[in-house]
Amino acid sequence: MNETMRKVAIARKIERPNTIEFIKAIFDDFLEFHGDRLYADDGAVVGGIARFEDIPVTVVGIQKGHDLDENVKCNFGQPEPEGYRKALRLMKQAEKFKRPVITFINTAGAYPGIEAEERGQGEAIARNLKEMSNLKTPIISIFTGEGGSGGALALAVADTVWMLENGMFSVLSPEGFASILWRDPSRVEEAAALMKMTAKDLMRDHVIDKIFSEPKEGIENNLKFTTEQIKNALRETLPKLRSLSIDGLLGRRYNRFRQYGEFIED
Repeated sequence: MNETMRKVAIARKIERPNTIEFIKAIFDDFLEFHGDRLYADDGAVVGGIARFEDIPVTVVGIQKGHDLDENVKCNFGQPEPEGYRKALRLMKQAEKFKRPVITFINTAGAYPGIEAEERGQGEAIARNLKEMSNLKTPIISIFTGEGGSGGALALAVADTVWMLENGMFSVLSPEGFASILWRDPSRVEEAAALMKMTAKDLMRDHVIDKIFSEPKEGIENNLKFTTEQIKNALRETLPKLRSLSIDGLLGRRYNRFRQYGEFIED
């Protein structure tokens, strides 16, 4: 197993802390909200309001379970359209009350089922991209595990994007890449190496802005080791983002994503 696939395996571990565990470790007074006000509540997306020290915030994240029963309830961390619409509802509420938004991302991708497509999966993801790009409040996104395609990007249009050292972000899974490009899923390790999907790759390519290290004994055995780093980063970053004018914040966000075209041209 090459280094990239080793990290992919770690990111996918069922024992890996999920969004609720990160929220409880980092924030105080978390109050979860439910439903998209249109169709249903999606267990794959959790969100609500909380406090980071003396700052009211909105937190939204993609939830995975630690066993079969939990994963069935949260659809194995694969959001349906109502999950993305719930996330957007909470983010628009945050904009109204001037609360920063912190998102947590850990998903293989949006749910690809026919029912999700019938209810507008593509539209829900696209609307999140559009609305987040112009959301008039600071946004910080943190990849805690897998980051699969548009299902992850729908919560990652942010002013700054962070990732745990064993996180990943890619257009699709390495298994899917190998199957589509070579029609040979056995070449998955080769595909993973080519995709440049690890935190170090993404940091080098300016896709993410910060990497948090994980304990050698496994983050599931010492979550505090990593959450203390996240807390320190939030203490440093939130005041800076909150001090910007709305025009300055949105201009900075626009330039952050516009730079990708420049890197491609280079």
